[in-house]
Amino acid sequence: QVQLVESGGGLVQAGGSLRLSCAASGRTFSSYAMGWFRQAPGKEREFVAAITWRGGNTYYADSVKGRFTISRDNAENTMYLQMNSLKPEDTAVYYCAAPKGWGIVPVSADRVGSWGQGTQVTVSS
Repeated sequence: QVQLVESGGGLVQAGGSLRLSCAASGRTFSSYAMGWFRQAPGKEREFVAAITWRGGNTYYADSVKGRFTISRDNAENTMYLQMNSLKPEDTAVYYCAAPKGWGIVPVSADRVGSWGQGTQVTVSS
């Protein structure tokens, strides 16, 4: 079982930037792909970005492509989400996600085995 703890959320004006972090423990972090999801009030949780175990491949939702960058530091067991050019519609609780098993890239909620507790991101207009 893996434990995930997000940090870095907050309130920012439209056009601003934030960097989210996800610290992992309890499983060999470097052996698994990881991902970010978000959930806005009244909406379903949606995929944001994912990264393979060595960081060689990344995946993004169309809504964040070109603005968000996912990365990871396997030596520190930490994953990041750099968010630039933020928009009010990016407002949501952001969740770190670990897959159900090795070789699975968490690009949809049904592939996720563990979730973090979430961190709130609020973008004001």
